[in-house]
Amino acid sequence: MRFRRKGATGAAPGSDPAGTTAEAGDTTTDADGQPDTGAGPYDVDDVDVAGTERVDLGSLLIAPSAGREVRVQVDEKTQAVRSVLVAGPDGAMELRAFAAPRNGDLWSEVRPQIVADLERRGGRATEREGRFGTELVCRMTVQRQDGTPAEQPSRVLGFNGPRWLLRATLLGKPAVSAEDAKPWEDAFAEVVVRRGAHAMAVGDPLPIVLPDTARKLG
Repeated sequence: MRFRRKGATGAAPGSDPAGTTAEAGDTTTDADGQPDTGAGPYDVDDVDVAGTERVDLGSLLIAPSAGREVRVQVDEKTQAVRSVLVAGPDGAMELRAFAAPRNGDLWSEVRPQIVADLERRGGRATEREGRFGTELVCRMTVQRQDGTPAEQPSRVLGFNGPRWLLRATLLGKPAVSAEDAKPWEDAFAEVVVRRGAHAMAVGDPLPIVLPDTARKLG
């Protein structure tokens, strides 16, 4: 596991845009109105994590995937861990979890924040229905190292759990190809969230705790 430093932002729970151009499948819902994915993401109280191989980061338990590395992104100013990044040769998935109302739909509330923030920075985003319900397809103009502009696609998934929201941002090939996105969606569905019983304000990020073996990159 590695640290990756990242500049500080005052972003709200949904204000790091991302999207894709992959084709979305039909979505059904379960009895609670949640997308019926046939799998997770899961709440820690709903799965048996004893004896299973997962990277335990406190609020997030992530199953390892062949050829991918689990990293953490650290705020340079506060040294607080901001997010978890699962990185592979074809792309990456950034994961964040937030406190949410017991019976609310925080994902529907933060999606407009993501869109507004992206548009403020010159990008654009559209909604569509995907495997996990409503998601965002986003594009942002960025500068290459040689100074020429390029369009960066990304994709944002959201999943409302019991008193938590799990958000994933797909980058690289998983953001533009349905075939390449499938194993990354499967990895998202395997994430286990540990909310904890302590009181938290809605929208506060769930704390990420680093294992003793974590290595910090400067």
